[in-house]
Amino acid sequence: MVVNQLEVKNFRNIENTSLEPCKGINIIYGENAQGKTNLLESIWLFTGCRSFRGSKDNEIINFNSTKANIYMDFNAFDREQSASLEISEGRRFFLNGVKMKSSSQIMGEFLCVVFSPVHLSLVKEGPYERRRFLDIAISQLKPKYGVTLSQYNKAVAQRNILLKDVAYHSELYDTLDIWEDRIAFFGSEIIRQRLGYINKLSLYTDEIYSGLSNERERLNIAYKQQAIIGGDNKQELYENLKSQLYASRKNDLITGSTSIGPHRDDLSIKIDGLSARSFGSQGQQRSAALALKLGEAAVIKSFSGEQPVALLDDVMSELDINRQNYILNHIKDWQVFITCCDPANVKHLKDGKRFMMKNGVVKKK
Repeated sequence: MVVNQLEVKNFRNIENTSLEPCKGINIIYGENAQGKTNLLESIWLFTGCRSFRGSKDNEIINFNSTKANIYMDFNAFDREQSASLEISEGRRFFLNGVKMKSSSQIMGEFLCVVFSPVHLSLVKEGPYERRRFLDIAISQLKPKYGVTLSQYNKAVAQRNILLKDVAYHSELYDTLDIWEDRIAFFGSEIIRQRLGYINKLSLYTDEIYSGLSNERERLNIAYKQQAIIGGDNKQELYENLKSQLYASRKNDLITGSTSIGPHRDDLSIKIDGLSARSFGSQGQQRSAALALKLGEAAVIKSFSGEQPVALLDDVMSELDINRQNYILNHIKDWQVFITCCDPANVKHLKDGKRFMMKNGVVKKK
């Protein structure tokens, strides 16, 4: 998968600029607040996912305009394709001239992974960020997973409402069975998919992290269930989750919230057997987050046959020379966009293109 040309109009501080990247590594450098991250964000949106920066659509339109437009020509699945996105009071995607009915319809057409400083939260913050990483990664591969996740979240929300209402309407107690059955049905599939994904992901993250650390350290990831529900057998997961939901009713009625299920699970990340969150250095934590994202790319390729585009925002910060060298010269046969402030950080790049960005405009150097 390769981006051949990109044109961006009225997107954040970018009024009008274009880019013709190479098929390998593309370095975009410049001072802070010049639009480097905005450029990567514009590419990411063609995955159909929301902004990796957590922004709302109306926040990414240039102040001097009422809409933003992005156009991209790319190679995917052995053919040249074109896509466009208009953002105004919503999003309108077009793929090869055909209007998409929704953002979810374009998912899987353009495959991409992104690493930015916000993704350090994968290691540094609480379980929510790691669950979100898993859910977005799986949704890119299996769009129906997003539907399952939505149904699960709705069922949990309904059970939580009911837990609070039972105190005033005891006749509602028996209706908990309905929502627990739905939680168990959808939740068992979520756990099964997450377990399968992590099993695949771990095949790559260990090797990638080993390369980043010059084989001095080992990374281990594992799915951490808040309550032991079971393995990858869906029926077993369903039955165990349902029985544990029933067993937790007394406590849940007191707290007014559902304490059991995949919405409470986590992804364990350890370096040499120790928690990366609690004991990892800044460089180790950044390397662990990067290994997760590069591993995500490897899983996408194994699943789809297409190597996704990689967007690496400010990836060089707090990495030593060996780790920088690995990124610049050992990620081969796929297209990568790397942003940085100091061009000296990329002096070890042996092949690729360099672009300078200033005031929202890209210039090849």
